[in-house]
Amino acid sequence: MHKIGKVVVDLSKEGQTELVLPGGRGGKGNSHFATSTRQAPRFARDGEKGIEKEFILELKLLADVGLLGFPNVGKSTFISKVTSAKPKIADYHFTTLVPNLGVVKGEYGDSFVIADIPGIIEGASEGTGLGIQFLRHIERTRLLLHFLDISGTEGRNPVEDFEIINTELKKYSEKLADRKQIIVANKADAAQEELYQAVAKMAKEKGMELFKISAVTGEGINELMQRVSALLKELPKEELIEASEERVVYTLEDEEEFEIEKIGEDYVVSGPAVERLMGRVNIQDNESMYYFQKQLTELGIEAKLKQMGIKEGDTVKILDWEFEWYN
Repeated sequence: MHKIGKVVVDLSKEGQTELVLPGGRGGKGNSHFATSTRQAPRFARDGEKGIEKEFILELKLLADVGLLGFPNVGKSTFISKVTSAKPKIADYHFTTLVPNLGVVKGEYGDSFVIADIPGIIEGASEGTGLGIQFLRHIERTRLLLHFLDISGTEGRNPVEDFEIINTELKKYSEKLADRKQIIVANKADAAQEELYQAVAKMAKEKGMELFKISAVTGEGINELMQRVSALLKELPKEELIEASEERVVYTLEDEEEFEIEKIGEDYVVSGPAVERLMGRVNIQDNESMYYFQKQLTELGIEAKLKQMGIKEGDTVKILDWEFEWYN
C-alpha cells in the first residue's frame, strides 16, 4: 500500500496483519457518566467519526524465479515443462494474459516457485502492451530468466529484444534492473546459428550466464534448472521482501487539540477535541451543560480564552453554537 508513491505497509509474510487506519472511538452511554450524586444523567457521548484515507492496494506475486521475454519466445511452454502449471499455449502474441505460477519439484534440488510474467514489450513501463500490469510481480523474484528467441521465426533480433526489455526494467525500477539474470536462448531445435552466436557474444561481453535450450524438445532444460536451483541457494531470501520506505500509522488526533481564533469581536473555537465534545452534550439539558462547562476547563479552553482577554458578554462560537461568556 502506498501513500503518494511511498510504501505504507508491506504485507509479505504469512499471517501478517497491520493496522494503518483505526476507526473512530466508540461512544459511551449515559450510565458511564453516573456518579453517586448524578445517578441518572441525561446525556451521553456519541461515537466519534472515523477518518478517511485513500490507499492503492497492489498485489505482487511471491515467486523465486521470474521469466522475462517478448511474446512468443516460449516462456509458457517452458513453465509447462518444468512445473505442473497448465498455461494457455498458442502461436500468437499475448497468449498469456495473466501471470502463471508454477512450483518446480525437488528433481533439480530444493523446490521453488517460477512466475511467467506476460506482456513486457517496448514501452511497458509507460503502459504499452500488458507489461505495466505485471512488472510489479517480478519485483519479488530473486532471479530472472531472460528468454530470447534464436529461431528467427518472428523476424526479431534477440540482442535488440534483450536491450529493450532491460531498458523497460530500468525505467520501472533501478533495483529491478540490477536483479540477477540468466540469458536463456530458446528454440534451439530451430535455431539460426548467426542469431545464437550474436546472443553468445553479447552474454560474454556482459559477463552473463547463457543456456541454450529448447522448451519444446527439452534440450538443455535439466542443465538450466540445476543451475537455477544452485543459484537460489546462494541468493539471500531477504531480497525477496523489500523494506518499506516509510512506516506510517494514521491515528486520530489527540484529545487536547483545539484552536481559538478571534474573528472581529467573537472567539471561534474549533478542532477535533471540540467536535468530539459537542457530540457528547445536550445543550437543552442542565446536567449536560454542567458537564460541557467542566470539559471546557479540563481541556484548557477556558484558560486559553482568558489568556486571550475574553470578557463577560463576549461571544464564543463553537461549531454552529454561540454562547455568551460569563465567569
